[in-house]
Amino acid sequence: MAASSEVTRPRVDRADAGNLAVRRTTETKASFKTTEFFAFIVIVVAILISAAVIKGTGAHVDVFKASQAWLYVAIVTAGYMISRGLAKSGSREPYTDER
Repeated sequence: MAASSEVTRPRVDRADAGNLAVRRTTETKASFKTTEFFAFIVIVVAILISAAVIKGTGAHVDVFKASQAWLYVAIVTAGYMISRGLAKSGSREPYTDER
């Protein structure tokens, strides 16, 4: 969930000095609106499908085990969480309060 902060600035029209425009900002877009989220979902699904499909045959052993697949999913998840943290650490998405 994005945190918000408020900055009050006087309106351009100085005739009514009592009115203040409220400009609000969020840290970043919601995570499901980013390409990183969809790339994350695609990669996780691809890892899990490939682990399910790749099986050992005859004398060959299973080269992509479930434990290895879940390790890769955990690594990709950690990378995604770090990238979202970096994205939230300084960018702001402004919007104004329309009444």
